[in-house]
Amino acid sequence: MSAGNCGHPLLQKLRETCGQQVLPADRIKGGGKVNEKEKEQEQKYLEAVDVSYSYGLAKAMERIKSNPVLGFRTAGSRAEYETGEMLRQEMEHIGLKDIHKDRLCLDGWEFEKAVLRFQDAGGEDHVFQLGAYQTQFVTGGFQKFPLVYAGRGGAQDYAGRDVRGCLVLVDINQRDEWWINFPVYQAHLKGAAAVIAVQDNGYGEVNGEALNAQDIAGPKDAPAFSISQKDAAVLKAALQEEERLIVEFDASSRILEQTESYNIWGTIPGREKDMILLSAHYDSYYDGFQDDNCAVAMMLGIARALLEIGYRPRKTLVFCAMAAEEWGIVNSKYDWSTGAWQQVFKLRPDWPGKVIADLNFELPAYAHNAWDAIRSTYEYEDFLKEFVEKLPVDPTNVYPQGLRVHCPIETWSDDFSMAISGIPSMVNEFSSAGFMETHYHSQFDRDEFYDEAAYRFHHELYGLLLMALDRVNVAPVNLERTFRALRESVRPVTGREDENVLKTLMEKLEEGERLAREVYEAVRTANGGNGDPERDRKLQSQLLYLFKKAQGYFVRLNWHDEVLFPHEASQTNLRYLGEAVRQLEDKNVRGALEALYQVDNNKYAFQFDDQVYRYFTEYVMNQEKERLQWGAGRIVHHLDLSKQIRSLMEKERTRNTGVEPELEALKAMERQALGCFDDDIRYMIQAVDTLTEGLRKAKEE
Repeated sequence: MSAGNCGHPLLQKLRETCGQQVLPADRIKGGGKVNEKEKEQEQKYLEAVDVSYSYGLAKAMERIKSNPVLGFRTAGSRAEYETGEMLRQEMEHIGLKDIHKDRLCLDGWEFEKAVLRFQDAGGEDHVFQLGAYQTQFVTGGFQKFPLVYAGRGGAQDYAGRDVRGCLVLVDINQRDEWWINFPVYQAHLKGAAAVIAVQDNGYGEVNGEALNAQDIAGPKDAPAFSISQKDAAVLKAALQEEERLIVEFDASSRILEQTESYNIWGTIPGREKDMILLSAHYDSYYDGFQDDNCAVAMMLGIARALLEIGYRPRKTLVFCAMAAEEWGIVNSKYDWSTGAWQQVFKLRPDWPGKVIADLNFELPAYAHNAWDAIRSTYEYEDFLKEFVEKLPVDPTNVYPQGLRVHCPIETWSDDFSMAISGIPSMVNEFSSAGFMETHYHSQFDRDEFYDEAAYRFHHELYGLLLMALDRVNVAPVNLERTFRALRESVRPVTGREDENVLKTLMEKLEEGERLAREVYEAVRTANGGNGDPERDRKLQSQLLYLFKKAQGYFVRLNWHDEVLFPHEASQTNLRYLGEAVRQLEDKNVRGALEALYQVDNNKYAFQFDDQVYRYFTEYVMNQEKERLQWGAGRIVHHLDLSKQIRSLMEKERTRNTGVEPELEALKAMERQALGCFDDDIRYMIQAVDTLTEGLRKAKEE
């Protein structure tokens, strides 16, 4: 398709600078078990890739914003809606078909402004631009507030201090200590008007001017804003002169409960009923150049290149711009990936079983490491490794240490919602490098950190991967890797675990691995062109069914949103409970407390009032599934050690070594955790039995 003019006014100049870019000769290497026609098709695609188009679209997305100074294009906001309309028009313009706007009902957030000003003791005027979190706070112009400093924002920081009606400045490190919701809710219970948080490492470390934003994971009526280290230092210096500082604050941060947003998607129609999904989110904090403008633009850039060469897919290719990835529901621990979760669980529940893969994109225009990786569900690892080995472009021109496959997926993005719905998913690796600590979710996520070579490589890589998946006769689901990862994760720590059930599980997993390996060989045979269409269809249907079952059986979360198998939380708790018991038996209270800090979410009992700790425990354990979204049922057990922790902290303070009551309580907790572990092993035996029986059926197909 020729460049022409773009359909949306913001894109009118985009294609004026877009032109075909010929792939440099040194970017192409041989290899790949594909026929000559397929090789020719791949070469045409590589030559059609035009990253200048994608870059231009990513920049155009920046121009629609809620906050005229800082940006923001958040769930349910006018800016998100208008950007979605622009993307819909662009989908039409490049030639996608069957374009839909799937309506979401969610909680929205409109952040218009947050400006703080004051005059210091020397008569100098200061004006600070602040960022914000998804809470309700509207001043209606500048209003005067007392401002105080409360250290880390824990309960002890409020001792003897009245903060009612105050703005409370606190230091936070969300990567290494605790999430923003805990100090914010603590301040709220003390009567504070709002929290103003400054990063103390964690995120936004690029320089002292960086602001940061994350999902709030708390109630809307506990307001929070963010301030840079540089500006916070000015406030802290002024507070050395007096305990309270009178400032003027003008803020407009609105929660729009039960509003609407849209997931927008179009297709390149295929000849078969199967589908392949490409996804990226178009909501953003600040300008969101990397996160996730470049990802949305790359997705459409891939579509444009395929259309340019007249690619006729076997499977229908779906290109979906997701709303509300950053945040989309009030007062939930799992308040992000709302758009994706609703898309596959509520709006298009027929997609699982039809969609054989989701290629999700995040921050693709930056080389995060010396290596690159595709992060995937376990079940597609073998296929992806085979694909990487035969990749006809050389990753080392951009990534000296090459291209890898990582498993399992994480909860950072929309691919998690896709996977647990029953759609095998993957995402470009983005969460493991320094960019996440420095620029991520800050006003410095902008194009000065654009890496054209990395961006081009990802266009090439995922376009070729899309074509490889389009060629398969059977979805390449392999449960062998799942069973093996489960087997390797079982590491008894007490010596008192039920040996019989452990032995049974290991035996059944070995049998499951063997069967899965045999079934996958049948899949590889079918995908080598030696299958029977009717048999292939039945085999794929059964494998996608088993994939979905495996996600339900095996995918759990801990209190830090890490993906793990069902027994692993209890297994970890046993390790630290055992250590705490040993330390108390030696009268080492400090050592016991350090161990208890690692059990479930009990670290929050060290720093915050019991009401805070319990609030953010109960809203996970006892909230309806609709509000927990993709996190519902993923945390099964919880050990509440707050009473013992508070008692031991007091005894450490008073140097009281009479710890027999706490020791007996922890031994009881250890027995409880051991029971949970054994129950988890029994549960997984049943799950493996069901999956193994399903594999036998697949083998017979």
